[in-house]
Amino acid sequence: MLIDFSEINTIQKQNWLHGAVVPRPIGLISTIDRDGIPNLAPFSFFNVVSTEPPILIFSPLRRMRNNTTKHTLENIREVPEAVIHIVSYSMLQQMNLTACEYPETVDEFVKAGFTRQKAEKVKPWLIRECPVKFECRIKEMRPLGNKGGSGTILFAEVIYMHVDAKVLDEQNNIDPGKLKPVARLGGDYYISVNKSNLFKMLKPNKHLGIGFDGLPQHVLSSTVLTANDLGLLAMVNMLPAIDESFNHIAMQYLLEQPVSEKRTHELHGIAAKMLNLGMVEEAWQVLLRVDIVVVPADDLILTDRMD
Repeated sequence: MLIDFSEINTIQKQNWLHGAVVPRPIGLISTIDRDGIPNLAPFSFFNVVSTEPPILIFSPLRRMRNNTTKHTLENIREVPEAVIHIVSYSMLQQMNLTACEYPETVDEFVKAGFTRQKAEKVKPWLIRECPVKFECRIKEMRPLGNKGGSGTILFAEVIYMHVDAKVLDEQNNIDPGKLKPVARLGGDYYISVNKSNLFKMLKPNKHLGIGFDGLPQHVLSSTVLTANDLGLLAMVNMLPAIDESFNHIAMQYLLEQPVSEKRTHELHGIAAKMLNLGMVEEAWQVLLRVDIVVVPADDLILTDRMD
């Protein structure tokens, strides 16, 4: 399906973009106007884009129904500061309340049941209940258009970061399973991080992987191994050597059978199960033996007697 963005309307563009670019972290943004009236609003057009200087970005869009700007943007034009909160699952429904378009004089802290907390350096309020919050100064505002749905990118430099010790691990790093951040999907869908959907993948910053082009042909053409399986295998920095001490009961039986498509298929299945458990070295030891036939020990004894 090919979608020509010059031939679809703004709502259709939004649906396609919001549905495909997922998950998007949610920044719950606190701002204040020149008269001291606070505002809270959630933004999923939000992310970190620089470490030095530490810069977060978010982008309030002009309303599509009437092409007006949001209170967050209007407040920042008056007071170029913000507090950006990471939304955890425990505050999900409160965050959703702040998305209501209340009049500018209405306090979303009150409506959402949040407790105000004074910031260290900036004028906007912190949400006491939020486990991670960033005090920021707005360094740049970059409008991207003047039509309904057009965004204005705001570059927010982090001055202070507040972290609740309850979301830290033993090494004082943020534990995503404890923070349980919420992310935006398309339509009315959201997703939260929890222990059951967490996984680790080591960053390839110490060596170069051999790549798909370095894999044996029978691995590349496998109907059992997935693209992710091949990616794991291709991350080794050199093709492993056969380890004679390696043994696996199911593999051993198969290696005593003649080389065939069925045997290769079953060996790939053993390797796939190992890869699913993160046993990359063991999976390679199975795959390296695909074209090897092992003579059973009993046959060797019988051959010796015949000689």
